Amino acid sequence: MKTPSNKPFTAFVGIDWADAKHDVCIQAAGNEHREFARISHKVDEIEAWAQSLYQRFGGPIAVALELSKGPIVYALQKYDFFVIFPVNPSTLAKYREAFTPSRAKDDPTDAELALDLILRHPHRFQPLNPQSDEMRTLVSLVEQRRRLVNDRVRITNRLRNTLKQYYPQALQWFDRIDTLSFCDFIERWPTLVQIKRARRNTLETFFHQHNMRFAHVLQARLESIKTASPLTLDQAVITPHRLQALVLVDLLRATLAAIKRFDQEIAELAPKHPDYALFDSLPGAGPSLAPRLLVAFGEQRERFNNADELQRYSGIAPVTERSGKKSWVHWRWQCPTFLRQTFVEWAAQTINKSFWAGAYYRQQREKGCTYNAAVRALAFKWIRILYRCWDTHTPYNESVYLKALQRRGSPLLSQLSSTK
Repeated sequence: MKTPSNKPFTAFVGIDWADAKHDVCIQAAGNEHREFARISHKVDEIEAWAQSLYQRFGGPIAVALELSKGPIVYALQKYDFFVIFPVNPSTLAKYREAFTPSRAKDDPTDAELALDLILRHPHRFQPLNPQSDEMRTLVSLVEQRRRLVNDRVRITNRLRNTLKQYYPQALQWFDRIDTLSFCDFIERWPTLVQIKRARRNTLETFFHQHNMRFAHVLQARLESIKTASPLTLDQAVITPHRLQALVLVDLLRATLAAIKRFDQEIAELAPKHPDYALFDSLPGAGPSLAPRLLVAFGEQRERFNNADELQRYSGIAPVTERSGKKSWVHWRWQCPTFLRQTFVEWAAQTINKSFWAGAYYRQQREKGCTYNAAVRALAFKWIRILYRCWDTHTPYNESVYLKALQRRGSPLLSQLSSTK
């Protein structure tokens, strides 16, 4: 087994990582003897261990472990004599099960199996090839922003459930509750009794300050507040839920501020990348999804040889299984879920913003597909288009694509003409 530079490895290392310690298995090149060790997840100990390997074997040294990112990966990437080979955890688990049907797990054994995999099947694994600092920063930013969005959803769900227990009218007065205006409203009037005591001009001032200026909407809201009846007068219900609502409002306010900070950082960094223009102009992309699409494709064009590879890697392409006379199709279980989520969420946004995409989605629904299946089918089609744009550095142009469909005599054009 040789390095990407065609220089042979001097040693091979398998690592079973953990939070506080790492089990390692080491084998020198051209030697069948394997030795085992355990190192603590401490910077000084990892440094001493890495330098001792270099003094013994020189470089380069192949390292196999079940991670492509994480603390131990970041620690090892400091050393240019390590070449890291990520091993899919499910691959290692199946390999272990092949020799241990009982599924008994042992950390040193897993380290040895990781080492065994890259020695016996080197063509199955690719060395970790990090992208530029800017791209890796953007990857982390968009992923962490999405986690904050998930936090926002969880908090608003809890807040909605809390208000339903004692103050459901507040949910009827606002179209959305994941806003600062709703936070301000609940913080100022956390119970129905308090809002009904407020003067009319005080309420009008509050709503005007929060950009609620439609006279008929404001009048209907004020009338609803005036005539509202309490769900319950039981203080044993109202008091704890009022406190819970205020706590959740504080959490929601902090989460919204955090998302805004990430948005600002992403908006500053993403446009600096030369490929950003390819995704910023896409229908439905916007300031949130355009950076995510840029991250999904990355900057290493040699990573995918064709659109099919990206469709399979992202989990958009379905899987066909055959056994005897049976055959069935299902979606992929093992894939980067954030990447699949990115393509699916963006494809859904294009339904009302791209003429052909909307027609294609309706065509799939007419065939009996569910909403999710139709959106995934649309995402599948979009990936082929975007891959071509990305591979050739050519921005997407809908009129050009429609002309291409016309040249190919696509049946989709008949539906497009019927919707005009």
